[in-house]
Amino acid sequence: MATVTELKAVLKDTLEKRGVLGHLKARIRAEVFNALDDDRESRPSLSHENLLINELIREYLEFNKYKYTASVLIAGDYQKKDTGPRTTTEELHAAAQAVSR
Repeated sequence: MATVTELKAVLKDTLEKRGVLGHLKARIRAEVFNALDDDRESRPSLSHENLLINELIREYLEFNKYKYTASVLIAGDYQKKDTGPRTTTEELHAAAQAVSR
């Protein structure tokens, strides 16, 4: 019969292989940040440039398979993640041109 320690190890290994454990850790981090966030202090509205920067960071994280880090970014972002890109290639190109000036 397996010990409790062995069962914990098998469960942890299974959850890691399925990607569930990383997702849960990311969700917990996001919820901790949300709990610590002071709701009394209003956030400034994001400029269009900052929205583009956030989108570039999110795409970078997802492209490099940092999906748990991206999920924390998305959870902390006060824009809601939708299904698909929030910006167009033309907008990103224009932003890159503006930064290089």
